[in-house]
Amino acid sequence: MPSASSDVSDVSDSGDPVPSSLWRDRDFRRLWLGQTASQLGEHTGLVVIPLFAVLALDASASQLGALRAMGQAPILLLSLFVGAWVDRWRTRTVMVLTDAGRTFALGAAAVAGLFGLLGLPALFVLAFTVGTLSVFFDVAYQTSLVRLAHRDQLIRGNSALEGSRSAAQIGGPALGGALVSLLSAPIAVASSALFFALSFLSIRRIRRTESTPERPEHPEHQERPERPSRVWRRIHEGLRFVVGDPALRAVCLASAAFQFFFAAVMTVYLLFLPRELHLSGTTVGLALAATGPGALLGSVLAARLPHRFGYGPVLVTAAALGDGVFLCVPALHGSSAVTVAALLAVGFVFGAGGQLVNVAVMAVRQTVTPDGLQGRVAATITFVGMGLSPLGSLLGGFLAEEWGVRTGLLVTAAGMMLSPVVMALSPLARLGRTLPAAR
Repeated sequence: MPSASSDVSDVSDSGDPVPSSLWRDRDFRRLWLGQTASQLGEHTGLVVIPLFAVLALDASASQLGALRAMGQAPILLLSLFVGAWVDRWRTRTVMVLTDAGRTFALGAAAVAGLFGLLGLPALFVLAFTVGTLSVFFDVAYQTSLVRLAHRDQLIRGNSALEGSRSAAQIGGPALGGALVSLLSAPIAVASSALFFALSFLSIRRIRRTESTPERPEHPEHQERPERPSRVWRRIHEGLRFVVGDPALRAVCLASAAFQFFFAAVMTVYLLFLPRELHLSGTTVGLALAATGPGALLGSVLAARLPHRFGYGPVLVTAAALGDGVFLCVPALHGSSAVTVAALLAVGFVFGAGGQLVNVAVMAVRQTVTPDGLQGRVAATITFVGMGLSPLGSLLGGFLAEEWGVRTGLLVTAAGMMLSPVVMALSPLARLGRTLPAAR
C-alpha cells in the first residue's frame, strides 16, 4: 500500500475524532468534498425519481417497485466484475469517469423533461444508467481511502467520509422533495447533475499517485483486454477470501438480510407517506432527510463507541435499535404535527443506528482485507449484501398492492430485524475493542 503523504502523520488507535493531520492532507479533503457532492446527487436522485413517478405519473405500487428494482439491478449484475476491474485501476480515474457519466445522463434527462419526454420508460432507462455508474463509483470510493491513509486512521477517515454521507442524507431528500413539489421534476433532476459535476471537479484534483496491484508487468500486455478466464479467477479470489473469513461472511449475511427487506420497506414507505398519510412532497423529503442528522451523530459516535465498548456490542445494539424503530411507523395516521414529529424521530434513530453499523463494518472489512483484494472484497460484499435489493423492491410493491400499504409496511419492517439477529449469532458479536489484522 502506498504510504500517506508527508503531512499525514501516524496516530494512535484511540477514540479521538479525525486527527488534524488527516484533514491537512489536501487529497483527503478533495476526496471528502467529492464524496459529499456525489452523495448529495445520489440522495437527491433517490427521492426525485420515485416521487416524480408517484406524484406526476401516478405510478402504481408494482410500477414503483419495478422502477426501484431497475436502479438496483446493476448491483446484482455488475458488482463482482467491477471489483475485479477496480483493483487494477486508479480509484481516482474510476470516480472521475463515473461522475462525468452521471452528470451527462441526468443532464440529458433534465432536458428531456423540459420537452415533456420524461415518462416512465425514460425513468427506467435513467435509473438503470445511474445505478450502473454508481456501482463503479461506490466500489472505487470504498477502496480509495485505503490508498490515501494509514490503517490506524481508517476508522476516523471512514467516520469523516460517512459524515459527509450524513450531510447528504440531510440535504438531499429535503432538496429533492422540495424541488419536485415546488418547481418541477426536470429542475430536480438537474440539481442532481450539478452535484455530480462538483464531485467530478473535486476528485479530479487528487494528485497522489496510487499503486495498482497486480497490473501486467510486460508493456506489450497493457493494451490488451484482460482474458475472461483471468477476470473470473480474480473474482473467485475475492469470493473465496470473503467466504473463508468468518467476520466478512457474517457481514455478507447480515447485509443481505437488511438490504433485501430495507428495499421492500422503502418501496412501501414512499407510497405510505403521500397516499396513506397524505403528506406533500416537501414533507416527504423532510421525513426522509431526518435520517441525516441521526447519521451525523452515528458518524461521531462511531469514532468512539467501538473503542470503548467493543465493535461487537456496538454493531448488534445499533442494528437492533436502528432497524426496530421502523416497526412504529405503521401505527401512524393522518398528517398532523405529531405524526410528522414521529416520522422525524424514526428517521433520526434509524440514521444513527445505521451509520454506526456502516462505519464499524467498513472498518472491519478494510482492516482484515489485504490491500490487493480491497476492491474485490468490497464488491463481493456489495454483491451479496445489496444484490437482493431489486427483489426486495419488487416484493415491497407486490405486498403493497396485494395486502395494502399499511400491512405491507409492517411485514417488511419486521423482516429487517433478521439482520441484527444474524449479527448476534455470528463472530461479529464477539469482536472486541481492537480489530484483527489482515491475514
